[in-house]
Amino acid sequence: MAPSGLKAIVGEKILNGVIKSVKKDGEWKVLIVDHPSMRILSSCCKMSDIMAEGVTIVEDLNKRREPISSLEAIYLISPTAQSIKALINDFRETTFTYKAAHVFFTDICPDGLFSEIGKARASRFIKTLKEINVAFLPKESQVYSLDNPSSFYTLFSPHRTADKNTLMENMAEQIATLCDTLKEYPAVRYRKGPEDNALLAGMVLDRLNAHKADNPSMGEGADKARSQLLIVDRGYDPVSPILHELTFQAMVYDLLDIEHDIYKYETTGLGDSREKEVLLDEDDDLWVQLRHMHIADVTKKVTELLKTFCESKRMCTDKANIKDLSQMLKKMPQYQKELSIYSTHLHLAEACMKRFRTSLDKLCEVEQDLAMGTDAEGEPIKDPMKSIVPVLLNTEVQPLDKIRIILLYIFHKKKGVGEESLTKLIQHANIQQDSNIIHNLQRLGCPIIAGGTNTGSAIPDRKERTESTYQLSRWTPVIKDVMENAIEDKLDKKAWPFISDPAPIPTTQTAVSSARFGHWHKSKSPAESRSGPRLLVFMLGGVAHSEMRSAYEVTRALDGKWEVVIGSTHILTPRSF
Repeated sequence: MAPSGLKAIVGEKILNGVIKSVKKDGEWKVLIVDHPSMRILSSCCKMSDIMAEGVTIVEDLNKRREPISSLEAIYLISPTAQSIKALINDFRETTFTYKAAHVFFTDICPDGLFSEIGKARASRFIKTLKEINVAFLPKESQVYSLDNPSSFYTLFSPHRTADKNTLMENMAEQIATLCDTLKEYPAVRYRKGPEDNALLAGMVLDRLNAHKADNPSMGEGADKARSQLLIVDRGYDPVSPILHELTFQAMVYDLLDIEHDIYKYETTGLGDSREKEVLLDEDDDLWVQLRHMHIADVTKKVTELLKTFCESKRMCTDKANIKDLSQMLKKMPQYQKELSIYSTHLHLAEACMKRFRTSLDKLCEVEQDLAMGTDAEGEPIKDPMKSIVPVLLNTEVQPLDKIRIILLYIFHKKKGVGEESLTKLIQHANIQQDSNIIHNLQRLGCPIIAGGTNTGSAIPDRKERTESTYQLSRWTPVIKDVMENAIEDKLDKKAWPFISDPAPIPTTQTAVSSARFGHWHKSKSPAESRSGPRLLVFMLGGVAHSEMRSAYEVTRALDGKWEVVIGSTHILTPRSF
């Protein structure tokens, strides 16, 4: 599947703005990247696309490289002291590494480092020097990450306050490059309460104004004036990252060992078993189709799709399961690619269901009741202790799952629990060695101990939702309410103040302007093809998979009149949280 949305926009910016901009017919070039730019490049460009534009090899800036003095090099690097030092070193000797350099920084190069390049011998060989303003990772078509999981500790630990300001300034610049890339100049608003939200909002506005001064067309267009950027802290909804989610993507990342979006599993053929690695990303159409579905529907859907595929290829199959598939693969090797994709997703779904059946079935029911405050019939829970004590005493339940239950019980209590009650719960669950996890959530602004810090900062009131859902998936992330209210202009302006003028135009008329259909004309770039407003959401301290799903659901419900793009410093799984 061709990348769409954010990935397509960034991919095009790199191919056109960097690689094609210095391309000369008949001349090959070397592409040099550092770690951050490699992560960005591999998230949105295929190696074949880069090679097709006259790049002969892609090299890591920080590794030893063979000099190729007959070729010019394109440096796509982040403007850090380490990367700039390596660039300067490439041209230090009389026998320099490359014939010339075309340097593209991912974002703004600090003056001090810029003058170092000017003083160095390398400056004589630099033919191009530009800033491309892509300092974020496009994870999905509507999801971005600042690719900085360690920021969580800096943001919330009392021992790291000295580094916090620098981190916030870097984040503000990264968020501004996202807006620049999307050609948005949004009104900035934040959740009132935590100081960091207001501080970051102010920094982002400063950076946006600097980008707007360099690029006056940012945010132009009738509907673009309504675009907004919301800054929300993780403590606003501590429930969503803790719950066991039963939609496919969230479940896979919570329950299975996924590293760098790669799933490894054993394939069993006739008599031999091999380990297989699969990348879960938007190039896989089936993953995009299934990732937000409830697990109960996933296996059904894969089986249906597989049946349709087999019938269209005149292969007969009665029951589409993994055993059947390995037989078909042997008979029809020409369809290996398609069949192995179905096989991967059946594997994933079965692995999730196995974990669910063995330990999560009962657990999820207790979690949903606590999160919602009502049972599946909508009756208020009178005595939550009755349902949680058996879970805490059960030795088969994992310690981390017990902590999730205790936290949900505390949030259910709204104002926190007494110190004594918490000690009892921790003893029942036998998790004394991990109890600091519970106390540490106070640093996010969550009320844990009644009468302690953060008392009064209760979990927000919720919207009534009437749509039918699975009993074990009744919870809706709080951010979904916020997204809908912001788009409908119903978000309380006192609780979510704007720090920038112009405030968006009220959305009374929702007539679709014809410009919105610009994206049917192939000549436009992905960034220009969207003329409707966007709601950009930044979660300070990690975003959960259920919240990512909400961005797609809200966009879909509005028929694409608005596009919601969500992101954070990193993507959270319950374990990493």
